[in-house]
Amino acid sequence: MMEAQTDRCKSGSALVADRKGHFRPFRTRAIGYGIAFGSMLMRPPFHADKKSEPTMNPRANPIISVVIPCRNEAANLPILLDEVDAALAGRDYEVIVVDDGSTDDTDAVLSARRKLDESHLRQFLHDRPAGQSAAVRTGVFAARGEVIVTMDGDGQNDPAYLPEFADALRDADPSIGIAAGQRTKRTDTKLKQFSSRFANGVRQSILNDGTLDSGCGLKAVRTDLFRQLPFFDGWHRYLPALVMREGFGAIHINVTDRQRRHGTSNYGIIDRGLRGILDLFGVWWLRRRRKTLPTVTEMNE
Repeated sequence: MMEAQTDRCKSGSALVADRKGHFRPFRTRAIGYGIAFGSMLMRPPFHADKKSEPTMNPRANPIISVVIPCRNEAANLPILLDEVDAALAGRDYEVIVVDDGSTDDTDAVLSARRKLDESHLRQFLHDRPAGQSAAVRTGVFAARGEVIVTMDGDGQNDPAYLPEFADALRDADPSIGIAAGQRTKRTDTKLKQFSSRFANGVRQSILNDGTLDSGCGLKAVRTDLFRQLPFFDGWHRYLPALVMREGFGAIHINVTDRQRRHGTSNYGIIDRGLRGILDLFGVWWLRRRRKTLPTVTEMNE
């Protein structure tokens, strides 16, 4: 089922100094047509309200952290979380669900589930909608595992693939930083499929990241590397290119998409497309700005 290929790129990280002289990763967003991009210090990840913290410690040091961003997915989450637990049975894992300001019963559904005796669930809540990228980032900084596997909260990503993604990355050479999913059979509308193919084609022609489908929610990334990536809104759609910017390679796993069981998508095609144009050139600029990736050796003598 798995078809892997390795892509390498010589690039690296970027830092800016704050007013106290401390160096921090920065995030950028395109401002104009080929003009310079402004940089901003990374904001700290969103802090969940204390009431959303688990009453128990599901796993102190899990190997796998599954991060699921969601908004208004109360009807889909019970089935999805059952599938996650079944797929990872017998493994050391945690499940981090980040509720991005839902207005339905998502909070109540998650609160009831995490109180179960054998729950692996950790629940985090945004006090207002901040977007999928922000929700993923909250989960990344909360993760305790050495490998993070992301997936969407609408049920279209099949949890049966979770072990394959985690194992592919853990068994890979240390030079591999991400295992990225590629949907081979789409269940979206024809318009959404066309817009996705067009966007992926443009992205590939500019970034040359070897990824056929950057919009697939299934991705596995080493936790320490994930936290080093420059952040911006829309960042989750460019993870392979950003990982390659840090000098790591990527492997790709073909997956089959599923139909959404309940509800509708929270993301619009036109709005996402317009923002994506700016994001695309922002990522291109970030990769162009790091041309040398040195090998660092600590000298002890």
